[in-house]
Amino acid sequence: MDFEQRLQILEDDRAIRDLKARYLRAADGKDVEGIRDCFIVDAVIDFEGFPSFDARDPFIAIYTRMACVAGIFDIHHGANGIIKFDGDNNASGQWSLLFHNINLEARTLTQMGVEYEDSYVKGSDGSWRIAQTRSRRTSALVHSVADDGRPIVAVMGAMTANFGT
Repeated sequence: MDFEQRLQILEDDRAIRDLKARYLRAADGKDVEGIRDCFIVDAVIDFEGFPSFDARDPFIAIYTRMACVAGIFDIHHGANGIIKFDGDNNASGQWSLLFHNINLEARTLTQMGVEYEDSYVKGSDGSWRIAQTRSRRTSALVHSVADDGRPIVAVMGAMTANFGT
């Protein structure tokens, strides 16, 4: 591998890491168009505890209905990314995620450990997008908040129900 090829891999690696960061930040900021721009049109999206999608727009519709409402506050903190390349225009990635959700209407605080497995494609414009993303929950801590503000542990360990229900 020559210098230019190595440099291109480093640039592509950085672009994919930035893509994942843009996606997570857009999710936190309820930036629907920012999220949409991170995915190819026919992306496969399969998050444990949610319906599966074979296109980005139905996913965006559910995300908008569940997250883009008053009283919902989310933090997606992704880390430990490992990127592997399969040619010039395809890559895969693994990420750990700490997800935190405050739901004022339901009076719940939720933390989940999540593992992502992503596939990325580089478009003809040179930009990377998510082609496939799957997640599985590795841990959960859910508190209900009593009227006096006291948190009460409702779930600790494995998440057994669908999120948001």
